[in-house]
Amino acid sequence: MPAQGQAADTADKAELRRHFRALRLRLLSPDGEGPSEQASILAAARRDLTALLGSGRHLGLYWPLKGEVDLRPLAELDAPLALPAVVPAVPGMPERMVFRPWSPGEPLTPDACGIPAPLPAVGELPAAALGLLLVPSLAFDPGRGVRLGQGGGWYDRLRADAAWAAVPALAVLPAACLQRSLPRDSWDVPFSGWLDGEGVHGLEVV
Repeated sequence: MPAQGQAADTADKAELRRHFRALRLRLLSPDGEGPSEQASILAAARRDLTALLGSGRHLGLYWPLKGEVDLRPLAELDAPLALPAVVPAVPGMPERMVFRPWSPGEPLTPDACGIPAPLPAVGELPAAALGLLLVPSLAFDPGRGVRLGQGGGWYDRLRADAAWAAVPALAVLPAACLQRSLPRDSWDVPFSGWLDGEGVHGLEVV
């Protein structure tokens, strides 16, 4: 494992991504023998998340890609919702991720990564408007809060801002994708915990 302040070995991370991408896809696909991890994680989210949201604050979801847990049914919760959008660079500001308010049925448009996102006209939310972020994950280290994502680095850049790092954030993944001692880069901001089919978990003390 690289020391803090160094970049993790990219070859190691690429191999981990291949492994956990295949594992997660298999776990989230129904096998005809009972509920998939998708159903279990969604049920746990419905049960546990309301207590974690501050009054009136938005729940930060994501538009699921293939193999990611689909949490859009959480729109039934009594909380305003938000979705991320990667916006193109403009003079004086690099390409970045923002969160915009969203309600089911409202129009969406592809963001700079081609992922459906709320229209720019709805405006951006400040970090203080978010009560919780749910972030799709390939793997997660339950002792150190290190998440393995797709490699785009958008959440890392967002959470490099202290205001966004202060918003509680949970990695979302099947329990079988927990992995101790994941490679850590110097820019990784630890997550508050994770959400799996058993419910919401805080970081373990190891």
